Amino acid sequence: QVQVAESGGGLVPPGGSLRLSCTASGDSFNTYTMGWFRQAPGKEREFVAANRRSGDNTYYSDSVKGRFTMSRNNAENAVYLQMNSLKPEDTAVYYCASNRRLILSALGTASAYSNWGRGTQVTVSS
Repeated sequence: QVQVAESGGGLVPPGGSLRLSCTASGDSFNTYTMGWFRQAPGKEREFVAANRRSGDNTYYSDSVKGRFTMSRNNAENAVYLQMNSLKPEDTAVYYCASNRRLILSALGTASAYSNWGRGTQVTVSS
């Protein structure tokens, strides 16, 4: 199992940027699907981005496409989420998740991931 932990959240004004980090422990990191999800107060957990392994495509939700970039560094057992042009509606707790290689159709489904971090708060406000 790959255990994960997020960091890098904070308060940022609209239009600003933040970079979230997710570090993983465990073996065979490069074989794990890694995902980012978020949950705003009173809402369900929402898919943000996912990558099955280095060299594969990274998939994004329509709400963040073109603004967020997910990257992966297998040597560091880490994934990152660069968030640009942030909007107030991006405010949420952001979670990193992992699971052994998922099929493409499962990437956006929170219940498909078995390992979750505790989350990091991102607040976009002036």
